[in-house]
Amino acid sequence: MRPAIAPLLGAALLLAGCVEKIAQERVRGALVEAGLSEGNAQCMASRMVDRLSIGQLRKLEALQGEKRTLADYVAIVRRVGDPELIGVTASSAALCAAGFVR
Repeated sequence: MRPAIAPLLGAALLLAGCVEKIAQERVRGALVEAGLSEGNAQCMASRMVDRLSIGQLRKLEALQGEKRTLADYVAIVRRVGDPELIGVTASSAALCAAGFVR
């Protein structure tokens, strides 16, 4: 029975990787729709997907608008009122802007 577990475990890991990639692309797209540059959106999305819940990520998807600076975007996120969402967004923006994360 143990040999049958290995393929199932492998499939589960592959599926988890695909789901994370899809989530990251959705967040990146939402950040671009919210007015951030492609580079900043890509950088921030990779951190945010690992640190935020699906519900919090959906709140971000609702924030669409004109082209914004990172500071403007963080100010918009503050209005959502979720402390964890604000913290992750602000730290992601700062780390990406400073070039510490790519």
